[in-house]
Amino acid sequence: MALVRLEARDSGVRVVTLDDPARRNAMGDELGAELLDACAAVAGDPDARVLVLTGAGDAFCAGADLPQLFGPAADAPVTETHARLQRYYRPFFAVRDLAIPTVAAVNGPAIGAGLNLAMACDLRVAGPGATFAATFTRIGLHPGGGCTWFLVQALGASRALRVLLLGEAIRADRAVAWGVAEGPEDDPLAAALELAGRIAEVDPSLARHVKAGVEVAVRSGDLRATLEYESWAQAASASSPLLQEWVARFRT
Repeated sequence: MALVRLEARDSGVRVVTLDDPARRNAMGDELGAELLDACAAVAGDPDARVLVLTGAGDAFCAGADLPQLFGPAADAPVTETHARLQRYYRPFFAVRDLAIPTVAAVNGPAIGAGLNLAMACDLRVAGPGATFAATFTRIGLHPGGGCTWFLVQALGASRALRVLLLGEAIRADRAVAWGVAEGPEDDPLAAALELAGRIAEVDPSLARHVKAGVEVAVRSGDLRATLEYESWAQAASASSPLLQEWVARFRT
């Protein structure tokens, strides 16, 4: 039985659903491999404009399959566990590295690895039962999968450190107040799909360039690097029919 479903919706919207509700969509090797395949399919789909990622049932993703991921670590060399973790992280970054905008419909708890998946998306829409929980230290584990970076970017260093040290869960209302997510929405998937539909109306090349420009600004933290990217992307869009329509209006 497939653990990840990929659906094509109208206007270039694609929906990926983690579909293992009995295990609250916990991410083991099989689910991770299927998520990688789904991301590869979306990346290779020329008609895809926006991706919505969600979970089946009452959880977005309850985290890692702990026995599968960390059971062998008790007797394994640290180097071997390190290599295994690097492989395990790949699905988070397959989502994050998609050129098209991505929206997480966080319908319930997003814990540990699930938090990473939600934060790997460009936008997050929270349902009333959503929680964003970095519970690593509560189980004696250092955060992984990019969690430290994601939370520092979203919350700032001081607040991220508190959340990471205490293993705190951020409820939906607080996540919205802190700028982690939008909402809360009674039906986060419907709200995410509505948002995705609006994003899909943007010229796909322009949307990809805007996403890339934000990434340059975040990664470099440098105004000049951002200006350099913007000048090339803006020049590439200067001949767009929509812009030229606006130019023509101001000529009359």
